Amino acid sequence: MKKILSLIFIASIILSACGSTPEATPASEPSSPAESATQAATKTPKPVSTKGPATSLGVGEEDLKGVEVRVWHPWYGVESSLFGNLVTEFNQKNEWGIKVVAESQVNFTNLYETTTASLPTAEKPDMVIALPEHALEWSANGIIADLTPYEQDPFYGIDSSDIPNVFWNQDHVDGKRLGIPAQRTARFLLWNETWAGEIGFSSAPDAPDDFKQQACRAQQAMLKDAVPQNDFMGGWYVDTEPMTAYAWLLAFEGGVLDGSSYRFLTPNNIEALKLLRELSENLCSWQVAGTDPFKAFANREAMFVTASLEDLPDVARAFATAKSTDDWKVVSFPGANEDALVVYGSSYVILKSTPQEQLAAWLFIKWMLENEQDARMVEATHLFPIRTSSVDLLGDYELTHPQWAQAIQLLPQGEIQPQLASWRQVKTIIGDGFTHMYRVNVPSGQVPAILAQMESIASSLGE
Repeated sequence: MKKILSLIFIASIILSACGSTPEATPASEPSSPAESATQAATKTPKPVSTKGPATSLGVGEEDLKGVEVRVWHPWYGVESSLFGNLVTEFNQKNEWGIKVVAESQVNFTNLYETTTASLPTAEKPDMVIALPEHALEWSANGIIADLTPYEQDPFYGIDSSDIPNVFWNQDHVDGKRLGIPAQRTARFLLWNETWAGEIGFSSAPDAPDDFKQQACRAQQAMLKDAVPQNDFMGGWYVDTEPMTAYAWLLAFEGGVLDGSSYRFLTPNNIEALKLLRELSENLCSWQVAGTDPFKAFANREAMFVTASLEDLPDVARAFATAKSTDDWKVVSFPGANEDALVVYGSSYVILKSTPQEQLAAWLFIKWMLENEQDARMVEATHLFPIRTSSVDLLGDYELTHPQWAQAIQLLPQGEIQPQLASWRQVKTIIGDGFTHMYRVNVPSGQVPAILAQMESIASSLGE
């Protein structure tokens, strides 16, 4: 069977792209929830100065005293509050006397625009927590620091073998490291296991045809009740988010790239969108404006919905509100040979400044990647832990968030996004094309025309 879902999260680390430095703390082995609690109680977040080989960065520890680092981030609400608390802790505890000043830019769009506008000025930040495609654009203008020397430094470096490849590789482009993963998520299919069992399915769909069969049988089941208004429901609740559309293309072994150029009009992409449109034409998928897809999922109005990792608590609340005892699972997008899962998220990006400021920013990043801070971010945001070993501190969280634990198991299937600055705009084109296809009910036979138009627009953007 092509899917090896029993792989534990640590399996994604074995093939890590970068080796550890001599001084790096080795990754701990995953433990049971009981052992995790013991480990969590014995660890301390305070950095400890260790003596070892001299740094190759040309900055002494005494040069860091009093250095201020301005950080712009995209978060608001709970995430912003937690980040502010972590910044305060770092400022109070770090052994170098570094001071970090954090400022929220509310969202990624505003962060990108504000940062871009600030680059020619003295008001630009020292570090931003931005999307990798934004960093690629800024790097083309020569203002992003290559973090390779910091990562590999014999004194201040980090052990990257504890970070999954799919996280670590996203920011490594043309021999340079433009960022360090800050947050990572993915978009998944959610599947009602209990309902599927009642209509004859014992496992989640393993291929596109399996997905179609389950979705259509769920719709047919709706015809047997006394409520005619729901006769079109039951299958997949259509989602046109860019990452959903992109994942479906990958599940059919398609995609958007031919080398470093965009290409949408391919046989595999045509096959993917044609199947999805046929589902709609056969009433095996549906979408109604104003409908809450998670509520529909909990009420057995949809066998499948799509959601991001951070949405899972909302789905669980929908089931609790509906008083549903159905079991539901997180699954990747089923492909004939390989399933698809697109991993994405923000990264710590250091802008070029003085050697002292750049090293100070790096040391803050390194502290944020420690297990204790990493685990706290997971509990607040519900995203993936950046370090595999941080799972050791999340035993209780795993027990109360079983679908999150399932998502962790799927991570070895994850793929990175295109490493092009224009991806910032192209991913929007994918979502818009997917939305248009459903909004105007494009017949499945006209799918190639939609892909051709998407390709034309994307190609005009270049890299």
